[in-house]
Amino acid sequence: MRSITGVGRGVLVLGLVAGLVGIGAPPVRAASVEFGRPSIDGSFDTEVVAKQPVTLDGDVERIEVLVTLADGPGPLVSEVAVPSGDGQTTLTHPVGGPDAHILPNTPVRVRWRITVDGLTRIGPEARSVIADERFDWKTIDGHVVRVHWYDGGREFGERALRIGEREVEETAKLFGVTETEPVDFFIYADRDAFYDALGPGTRENVGGQANSEIRTLFADIAPSAIDDPWVENVVPHELIHLVFDTAVKNPYHFPPRWLNEGLAVYLSVGYDAGDRAAVENAADAGDLIPLDGLVAQFPTADGFGLAYSESVSAVEFLVRKHGQDTLVSLVRSYADGKTDDEAFEGAIGMDVAAFNDAWLADIGAKEPVKYGPQPAPAGPRPSDWGATPSQQPVPAPAATGSPTVVVDQEGSQGRVGLLIGLIVVIGAIGVLVALRLRGSTR
Repeated sequence: MRSITGVGRGVLVLGLVAGLVGIGAPPVRAASVEFGRPSIDGSFDTEVVAKQPVTLDGDVERIEVLVTLADGPGPLVSEVAVPSGDGQTTLTHPVGGPDAHILPNTPVRVRWRITVDGLTRIGPEARSVIADERFDWKTIDGHVVRVHWYDGGREFGERALRIGEREVEETAKLFGVTETEPVDFFIYADRDAFYDALGPGTRENVGGQANSEIRTLFADIAPSAIDDPWVENVVPHELIHLVFDTAVKNPYHFPPRWLNEGLAVYLSVGYDAGDRAAVENAADAGDLIPLDGLVAQFPTADGFGLAYSESVSAVEFLVRKHGQDTLVSLVRSYADGKTDDEAFEGAIGMDVAAFNDAWLADIGAKEPVKYGPQPAPAGPRPSDWGATPSQQPVPAPAATGSPTVVVDQEGSQGRVGLLIGLIVVIGAIGVLVALRLRGSTR
């Protein structure tokens, strides 16, 4: 029999010990996550809650909920507290509600992401559409527009549908786009319900509002008012916004608000006498708002109506001077992601500032006063600021007659830098020599 060497005996003993330890130790439990069926429960005026039944087994490091509203570019990620212990549980997360308003008809998608023992798992997606469940809605479908109302007969819904379908068709034809995705048109019969749907912060003079992200129009129209002339204005105005969004849609830049609103007014009611008078009076009083002040949100109170009047005035001037085809070309060019100046220069040969000046000249107005942040005035400047080192005054020799060495600041800095560099080089040489000597002694 072959004898076992000392090394062999050691290996054998270690193997036996390891085997015995393995027999007595409990098996390593693999981390696991089992997802149940997720859900999204609630209405726009109550708390909307995402729920995810789950069975957890292992060291849970992180739990996150991924929420996407409408066609957002990406989910909003929020971290959720990790429950204590393993086993079955239901994860919950508030998505919306009275304190986090979501417009009715907003699609919501939710997924849960759980990291256990260093491994990340993503659960199934829950989908829902936030609804206004306060009313028993009636619905009638057209080619593109889908009307929802709860007060009034079928004739009321059909009348609203005819107005909506006509405007979408005419505006899409003007812009050269094709509308295929449905537009939902929700009609509220009283103002309080209408404002509750739009949420806090809605201005008190709003009678209709379009939201392009969810392709939805909300309007406050009582059944008795469906034949009122203003309905023929507010419904087309808001639907023009939705078609405008289709014509200019791109992921980089949206056109200025004055162009969007001015076009909606121009195509729905034109540049009427009321808007003309408002612009002329503001021009005479020096109260006009420059167009670059109407790029984003419009002002409130007195300036709100003037902003619309100026916007349609500027659009009317553009059409009168350059033609409707140029206007359409300008609008469509935004789909390429152009800046405002690029779009205007390509369409009419001038940037936005030049167009603003031309519009002001056309209505006989001076350049408006610009409010808001202004450049800070120049502060006091020391008398010797701006002199180069060679121009600095040279001190006179000392009164004792001893020689005085004058070194300009730039020269002294150069010498200091040279000295530091020399010290570094000498140090490096010393280290190399020491290493060489150490090696030769081995």
